[in-house]
Amino acid sequence: MASYNRIILVGNLTRDPQLTYTPNNTAVCKFGLATTHTWKGQDGQKREDTCFVDCTVFGRAADTFNQYMSKGRQVLVEGRLQYQQWTTPEGQKRSKHEVVVDTFTFLGSRPQGEGAAAPAAAPGGYAAPQRSPAPAMAPGGYAPQQAAAPSPMPVPPDDYDSPPPPGDGDIPF
Repeated sequence: MASYNRIILVGNLTRDPQLTYTPNNTAVCKFGLATTHTWKGQDGQKREDTCFVDCTVFGRAADTFNQYMSKGRQVLVEGRLQYQQWTTPEGQKRSKHEVVVDTFTFLGSRPQGEGAAAPAAAPGGYAAPQRSPAPAMAPGGYAPQQAAAPSPMPVPPDDYDSPPPPGDGDIPF
């Protein structure tokens, strides 16, 4: 019997990522993700349901995730659900599902001061906001590619109506 275990979530980090290493030096980054479902109830009122999900990413991707992400930042994660069970020191059995992240995409804009030079302060200590031109972002956090201008149609040669060259007429494939 076939099975399929795939999950895609978009949400905001509920806490700063926690980076640790296994005994064989594999990076492990754990973080919490909050996703919100919004709908209108029968009474017309806006309703929200927030789901909190624990996530784990491994390897080089864990280092990258820890370096660039922080509480409140938006991210798209794709991975698989994993079920965990354990017993507390008091003897209680506990369990939870978590997402083991395979790929992720950073969404939203980078907070001021991360990787960019801070704007110079104007007299009086006020730093005027500066914006750099950036391509418009498509859903999913990807910058759309501009389509190349279509090439003009080739002009047929003057002898276009001439008969084909002699040969067997077969198409060579």
